[in-house]
Amino acid sequence: MSDASLKNLKTSNLKNMNTSFDDIRPYNDEEIPAAMERIANSQMLPLLASYVCPDKSLEEVRQMLHGFKTTDDFQRGIMYQVNEQIKHKSITKFTYSGAEQLEKNKAYLFVSNHRDIMLDASLLQNLLVDIGLQTSQITFGANLMMNPLVIDIGKSNKMFRVERPGGSIKEFYKSSLHLSEYIRHTIVGQRESVWIAQRNGRTKDGNDQTDQGIIKMFCMSKTENKIAALQELHIIPIAVSYEWESCDILKAIELYESRTVEKYIKKPGEDLNSILTGILQPKGRVHFHFCKGINELDLMQFNDCTHNEYHKQVARLIDQRVIDAYRLYPNNYIAYDMRYGQERFTSHYTLEEKQRFEKHLAKLEHYSDNIDVLKDILLAIYANPLKNKLRAQQEIA
Repeated sequence: MSDASLKNLKTSNLKNMNTSFDDIRPYNDEEIPAAMERIANSQMLPLLASYVCPDKSLEEVRQMLHGFKTTDDFQRGIMYQVNEQIKHKSITKFTYSGAEQLEKNKAYLFVSNHRDIMLDASLLQNLLVDIGLQTSQITFGANLMMNPLVIDIGKSNKMFRVERPGGSIKEFYKSSLHLSEYIRHTIVGQRESVWIAQRNGRTKDGNDQTDQGIIKMFCMSKTENKIAALQELHIIPIAVSYEWESCDILKAIELYESRTVEKYIKKPGEDLNSILTGILQPKGRVHFHFCKGINELDLMQFNDCTHNEYHKQVARLIDQRVIDAYRLYPNNYIAYDMRYGQERFTSHYTLEEKQRFEKHLAKLEHYSDNIDVLKDILLAIYANPLKNKLRAQQEIA
């Protein structure tokens, strides 16, 4: 099928989309001009324009927004540039691998480890464009829908609403089923890919672990056949690796504070601070790897399991592929040796790299008197990916 035919199919399907998804779906093309008008008139536009289009006047940016008629226009005209600016200003080298297994006109469910609120999914979109594929739809946590401008930008960027767990069991089941049906509709019906994190919320401690509840949710919309339920979604795990962990100090502080209270409650503006920190913080080298897809042969080995065990085993399989593909950097080896009082991996880093990491570690002294505990938490964030690889290698052996 040609690109034009595929786009027409998607447009037709979108126009005829069951209105039961109107509460969570992204904007369709007919809604883009009105959204662009609202963004163009936003009080925040001057600040956004200065970052995204520093070489254009404010009026030129407004005219550009008014010219966007589709989500594709907005993504390629604005969001692609946003991501390129982020890469230029905060990433020293951006690489990827595994893309050769992706087929051009096939829709996938990208299940990714989750290290940064925005960038894990956002950088993927540029990567998909660069390798000649269509962008994916993206999960959009309801907690991040902070104001009308964020909603307009997100829904124009093919982001769809996902509710956080809460309320009664009945309400959570209903929202999970709704989400499952929408994901299946998007991939199977619209033939459009979807990005989702492997768990609810970011990995804060460096342990990439898939929530089996996510796998259960995928299956809810096709309960009659658990193998087909996952097979037809074409799951591709993605391993995202940052040389300098996104929001590492903020994560360490949150984990430290979580130990001192019964339940950690986010402060007002904390999510926005994490988004901005993730964008601006130097990240060094960043690598994306498209892991081997979860195919029928993988799933059939769990066919005799109970549903609960089936979800658990598939989650473990995704974990294995993400951990195996996670790219380690000198910081990971340095943190492991420092945390465990060893010199086991000194061949993987230089003295200069260790001194740079120690200087970064010293920044924690500004945040707490209990510096030893805070440093241990930050060391664990970097050491755990290596620790998990070592454990996986022992299990295989």
